[in-house]
Amino acid sequence: MDKSDIVSAGCNLNCSTSANRNKYSDLLTVAIVASIIALFAISPVARDSFGAINRSHGMIMSFIKFAILATFGEVLALRLTERVYLKPGFGLLPKAFVWGLLGIVIKSMFVIYAPGVKALLGYLDLATASTSFPIRIFVAFSISLLNNIFFAPVLMTLHKMSDIHIATTGGTMSGLFSSINCADLLKKINWDVMWGFVFKKTIPFFWIPAHTITFLLPTDMQIGFAAILGVALGVILAFAGTKK
Repeated sequence: MDKSDIVSAGCNLNCSTSANRNKYSDLLTVAIVASIIALFAISPVARDSFGAINRSHGMIMSFIKFAILATFGEVLALRLTERVYLKPGFGLLPKAFVWGLLGIVIKSMFVIYAPGVKALLGYLDLATASTSFPIRIFVAFSISLLNNIFFAPVLMTLHKMSDIHIATTGGTMSGLFSSINCADLLKKINWDVMWGFVFKKTIPFFWIPAHTITFLLPTDMQIGFAAILGVALGVILAFAGTKK
């Protein structure tokens, strides 16, 4: 056996080991997600307790839910695009911290936009006090439309800036809190992708319909559903980063 055969055998062994590790990680991930879903589906106590904590500590729970779910979306996107769950410099903890802060901002915007848009519709005589389903859909769509037009682009831009900052500072918490040059970060954003894909396509075709459903839900369920959508947001923004 010559040197090239030995190298080839070593590469095959490493590839096989990596593939097995990924399969184990995939199974573990599916098992954890399925277990959590089953817990809330089967146990009324778990649902009631979670709901009570949600109502009592809305901002804290928004931080936790987005920190976990939206970051999971980015991890999932990494698995789909690069076949690994984590890589050096990915910055799992910094990303989770940033998503948690964005979760608080999103919760705040929900509190502001929902009654604000309803007041606007009332002022314009475009909605009545009727609780009929068509009126409820119209109101929910209006809240989602204005929220996604005026707030979502700012949120997505802030997230992209933080993502670039985390990547350029080594994916560490100390790097996250290092000096930030906002002008430089804005220049590094691929605006062709940000406008042509993230803003122009995902907002009208995904986020406005998705958040229309969000605002049809009871108030204490909205941020939870939005956090689940945060998984999709993490995946979308991560995939957007791979587009040329």
